[in-house]
Amino acid sequence: MAKWEGTHDVAALAETLRARLAVALKPPAAPLAEKRMFGGICFLLNGNMLCGAGKNGYMIRTGRAAAAKADALPGGRPVVMNGRAMAGFYWVDPEACDGKALGRWLALAAAYVGALPAKSVKKRL
Repeated sequence: MAKWEGTHDVAALAETLRARLAVALKPPAAPLAEKRMFGGICFLLNGNMLCGAGKNGYMIRTGRAAAAKADALPGGRPVVMNGRAMAGFYWVDPEACDGKALGRWLALAAAYVGALPAKSVKKRL
């Protein structure tokens, strides 16, 4: 299991994402949820991971097809876990990404994740 081991303030990054998502997903087309994952806070759209806040910065899910667009945006680098790049996932450095650029990252994520089928809610026993 991967851990987020950078130095960023997770709570502050999560608050920024909450505010940006409230604007980017207005009106909300689907339920947005929060879940603790990988030592950070992830935001899920229809049960699918959209983005997250962790010590390494923002984690944004763009999907493989948007790799060229994501590579052109500022502050991003592919997520590498256990020595393997996770296709369609990027770490975005908050210091290298202003609000407008973060909005573009989130738009890529919303376009990809919004098109995925909703996951069914699993009840815990």
